[in-house]
Order: sequence, then C-alpha cells, then structure tokens
Amino acid sequence: MAKTALKTSPRIVLDKKTLKKALTELAAADPDIARALAEAGPPELREMPTGYGGLMRSIVGQQVSVHAARSIWLRLEAAVPSMEPADFLAMSDEQLRAVGLSGAKMKYGRSLATDIVEGRISFEALHELDDAAAIAMLTQAKGIGPWTAEIYLMFAHGRPDIMPGLDLGLVVAAQHLKKLRNRPDAKRLLKIAEAWRPWRSAAALVLWHYRRNMPDWSAREKKTK
Repeated sequence: MAKTALKTSPRIVLDKKTLKKALTELAAADPDIARALAEAGPPELREMPTGYGGLMRSIVGQQVSVHAARSIWLRLEAAVPSMEPADFLAMSDEQLRAVGLSGAKMKYGRSLATDIVEGRISFEALHELDDAAAIAMLTQAKGIGPWTAEIYLMFAHGRPDIMPGLDLGLVVAAQHLKKLRNRPDAKRLLKIAEAWRPWRSAAALVLWHYRRNMPDWSAREKKTK
C-alpha cells in the first residue's frame, strides 16, 4: 500500500498547533494510526520544564510510582525552589534525603548539576544540536540514559521526531496496533516507526494514548485459560 508522504519544516516544535497537523498527516500515512485515533481519540500534548529542573524531575521519577514521584518532586521543589544546579549542589545529603531522594538519585542529581555548572551540558548549545547529538550530550551525565534524554527532548523541547525504542508502553501498543504475533524489540519498533517520520514524537503520543485505552489483554487471556 502506498503511503502518503509526510511533510514538515526544519526546526519545527511539537506544540498544540503542530500536533494537530502531525496527527492529520500520520493518519493519512498509516491506516493503523488512523484506526488508533478513531478508537481512542487524539492524545494530549505532554510538556515538562526545560533545563536542570526537567531532567531532575525525570531522575526523581525513575523506578518509583507516579504518586511517589510526585510527592518527592513537590518536596524537592519546596526545598530548592529555583531548581538551579548550584542551589541543588548547596544542599546537604541530609536535606536531600529528607525530601525522599535515594542515595543513587542524590548522586545522579549532583553529577548532572556538576556537568551543567562545568559546561559539559549546555542547554543553550542543545538547541543547535540535532537529536542524536543532543541525546549524546545529555547522556554524559550519570543517571541520564537514552530513554530519559529522549523523553526530555520530546516533552521539554518539543522535538517532533523522536521514538523512544526502549519504552515498554510503546512496544506493547505497537504490538497490538500492528497485530504482531510477538512483541517487537527496540530495533523493530524503530523500523516500524520509520513510516512515521518526521512526526515520530506525535506517533509516540498516539501509541501511549492507545495503550491506556486498550482492552486488558492479560485479563482476557487469564479468563480464557
């Protein structure tokens, strides 16, 4: 089946206006995306703070529930209202532990803050870098892996063409949307996502939204057994 060519301009930011354009073009290019939108409706745009605060919020959320992450983040914000790297570095371990940060997350937060203060990570320079180079810059910091960097660039900077291949929710959604026998690995998900360029970030929003509205397949399988 021939696919409609997707069009966009360079340096475009994914915002509420361009998300509508992206969804229209994705639906025209991929019948499965069109079906997901028809079944689940359009996804909401996700946003997060730029700079140190945005990345630190991602670190806080690693390996804890959404509720726990929110509670810790609110306490951290109260303790470090500016969320500037130098102010975070000025906090003692006891103060950071009191807001709920684990030893590992304190270490990651200090490492990231130090990288910013010493210029290894520059948010001004980040705007001029392509996606791969921006991810490489961010992942220099301990605790910032590819997934965290990709999510940050998508939600904080509105990068329109990123597909986090390691995201379990995207993988599960893609398997059901594409009616695949086996769950795709990151490599296969990225191959599938080639058809969604240059709006892969918008396609990811569709997949996450579709995943939240999917039937509970595991429950159905247990009932069948």
